[in-house]
Amino acid sequence: MPGQFKRIFDGQSLVGWHAVPRRLASIKPGGPQWDVTPERLAAIMAHTGRWTVEEGAICGRQEPAGSGLGAYLLSDEVYGDYELVFEAKPDWPADTGVVLRATDIGSQGFQVLMDHRKSGNIGGYYGNGIGGFHAINFALDVARDAAGRPTGLQLEDPATTIEPLTPLKRSLLSYAASGEDFLKTWHWGDWNEFRISIKGEVPVLSTTINGVKIAELDASTLPADLFDRKGVAALLGRRGRIALEVHDNDPIVGGDRWGYDAASRWRNLQIREF
Repeated sequence: MPGQFKRIFDGQSLVGWHAVPRRLASIKPGGPQWDVTPERLAAIMAHTGRWTVEEGAICGRQEPAGSGLGAYLLSDEVYGDYELVFEAKPDWPADTGVVLRATDIGSQGFQVLMDHRKSGNIGGYYGNGIGGFHAINFALDVARDAAGRPTGLQLEDPATTIEPLTPLKRSLLSYAASGEDFLKTWHWGDWNEFRISIKGEVPVLSTTINGVKIAELDASTLPADLFDRKGVAALLGRRGRIALEVHDNDPIVGGDRWGYDAASRWRNLQIREF
């Protein structure tokens, strides 16, 4: 019923979900395709990740471990305007996220970032296959102990960044919490509650983590060179799937994007349609 939350994961099985390869999509609707060798394309299309249910949570990993090949887990159902609530617990490093209004291939839609890795952001947005816009207000790194073991998140030193945090990226958000506010609310090595909403034909998206509003994006304010409203509307429609992501590794970020046998975990997924 409208206005009521319903569970979209039963906590025991992947009924209602299906895995697909992390297929390469053009950066924007109608844009050029990625230049990839036939061998690389065949490898991509042959891998759908390792998706399991462990201790009541969906766990996503690369398969095989260390292959560098990602995947998506898609909801069987499609949704339009809604609030999505879940808890997440990613390993370090694990470049992951949740794609809203995703197409059947998973790699096209509005992504809420959970880039739990160097130069990553959590709670901001990326335009997967719909313009490549990157709307974030802070970038993350990890603190380590004397033995080199990760001990918690910290804000990234711009001098060491892999992906610079530019004024443009900051300007795309209609609301942005500071990186310091994010760090105060984030639970390292534990579960974190996300509340994500998407509403409107040209949508407004909002992200709240552990009760703290982190980011908001009004897609109607995005620059035309980053977001083609008509092209995106034609590609996505008003309703789409929810996609959970396991990222691939690339030459730029390499193993810092997804660690060997790293996992991202989601539990207690519920949706309330508007």
